[in-house]
Amino acid sequence: MDPKILLLASLLVIVVFYALYWFVTVRRQRQATGERDPLTPQPVTMGISFVANFFDTLGIGSYATTTSMFRFWNVVRDEKIPGTLNVGYVTSTVVQALIYITIVEVEFLTLIAIIGAAVAGAWLGAGIVAGLKRRQVQIGMGFALLGAATLMLLSLTGIGPEPGTALGVTGAKLGLAIIISAILGAFMMLGIGYYAPCLIMISLIGMNPTAAFPIMMGACAFLMPIGSLQFIRKRSYDLRAAIGLMAGGPLAVVIAAYLVVSLPLYYVRWGVVVVVVYTAIGMLRAAARERAAAARAATPD
Repeated sequence: MDPKILLLASLLVIVVFYALYWFVTVRRQRQATGERDPLTPQPVTMGISFVANFFDTLGIGSYATTTSMFRFWNVVRDEKIPGTLNVGYVTSTVVQALIYITIVEVEFLTLIAIIGAAVAGAWLGAGIVAGLKRRQVQIGMGFALLGAATLMLLSLTGIGPEPGTALGVTGAKLGLAIIISAILGAFMMLGIGYYAPCLIMISLIGMNPTAAFPIMMGACAFLMPIGSLQFIRKRSYDLRAAIGLMAGGPLAVVIAAYLVVSLPLYYVRWGVVVVVVYTAIGMLRAAARERAAAARAATPD
């Protein structure tokens, strides 16, 4: 049997477990608190998810763009954004992984090694991020977004390693990729996307950039449900917003993957860089204001 079939089958098993865990946990949490309000998806969140996942499927990434739209329309509180992104985008990312792992060639050992490292990093990172306070999340996401914007800028200007042609690596290069992937998986729980840094990593170790698509989408598809269990257990996310993200994304993925033949993305990427930098600065300024407010409240009259 094709190893990819086994990989995709295991992914579907994980997703089914994740969905059951989410459903049962939410039901118990709402019963314990007496909540009875309907959990219908918000149209604005579904729209955000559609736009973000459309461009995400084309390699731009969805976390930074979604964070920018969340803050612009004041949809989700800052401290809830990382958990909401990870919980809500599981289904869209799984659809991406099913498509790209099937149609794009990459050596299986390289694929599963990088995916496994990302999952391990995400599990450790989610446990930390889910317990952070609002100001800590603002600071972490602010710097993470600036890092993401820097990586996007390097990609746009052609600065960085020249892409290779290999579909897999071994030895020291594979070891380096595993270490980097584990770190990226941990940072993804804070809301910095995996795609842009993964593309740079793939070029750094001499692989064909096309091979990055099944790797980065497969890694996210496996790490997001695993990491999201921590956010769900601690209720460190916005439930209604996550449902909206879940509902609005899969159709956009299919449209972008199968129906879009060509799209001029160069100027879109520049626009994303500007928006992400603006959002990062807004996060850091909000953290500074909250620190000043806390200092004033602690100062006796």
